Amino acid sequence: MSDSLNSAASRHPGRPQGAPRFPEGPQADPAGSHFERRIRSFQPRRSRVTAGQADALRRLWPKWGFDIDGGRVIDLAELFGNDNPVVLEIGFGMGEATAQMAAADPATNILAVDVHTPGQGNLLNLADRGGLTNIRVGNGDAIILLREMLAPDALNGLRVFFPDPWPKKRHHKRRLIQPEFLSLAATRLRPGAILHCATDWEPYAEQMLDVLTAHPDFENTQADGGFAPRPEFRPLTRFEGQGLDKGHVVNDLLFRRVPHTTSAQPPADA
Repeated sequence: MSDSLNSAASRHPGRPQGAPRFPEGPQADPAGSHFERRIRSFQPRRSRVTAGQADALRRLWPKWGFDIDGGRVIDLAELFGNDNPVVLEIGFGMGEATAQMAAADPATNILAVDVHTPGQGNLLNLADRGGLTNIRVGNGDAIILLREMLAPDALNGLRVFFPDPWPKKRHHKRRLIQPEFLSLAATRLRPGAILHCATDWEPYAEQMLDVLTAHPDFENTQADGGFAPRPEFRPLTRFEGQGLDKGHVVNDLLFRRVPHTTSAQPPADA
């Protein structure tokens, strides 16, 4: 056996080369090729999984995690074990803010979606340590979750905090907050549900404001039609604090799902 193979075997004893590290955990591409190829708003990140995160994934993924494979419509009451309102959070990073919000509002269930394995493990670890039973972690593409796996009017809120701004002009088409995404999200949000976005990239904030203001399914909660003050329930994260120290401006947008006027269907090309 070569030195490199010896080294790999010593790092992961008992696991064959090429085998998944978490056989019952989050999969690399849960939806596979079952759905159309399209421009995605996220870029999977590869970074080291700590021992604590790995332990949380092994112990808690079968209980609190699921892969977004598009193969079924989720019964949210069954998933959480209660009929409490559900808020979807797309992109939770390392999960610190998600865990804080879940602890502060135990009567609201948080369906947290990301593709970052260390962050998934960290959030599961935080939930376990905090005794938080109102968090479930989804692995994969939030578009597939919204379109294929959630029933109409299933959600009481949607949070998109600090999404990738894709700052280069040629990449703007990758930004998540686009008219097509909003039309899809609107089919899954109950009337009165709040869509809450936050970003520290001012050009993206302006685009978000323009797109949301123009969309017929949403209305700004701010009487002046502008950005909202940061709500107390959204924690000031370490990432955000670092940005503020550098002079970044953070903008929050809170838009309300307006009452249904027609029987909306999810757009086919979202």
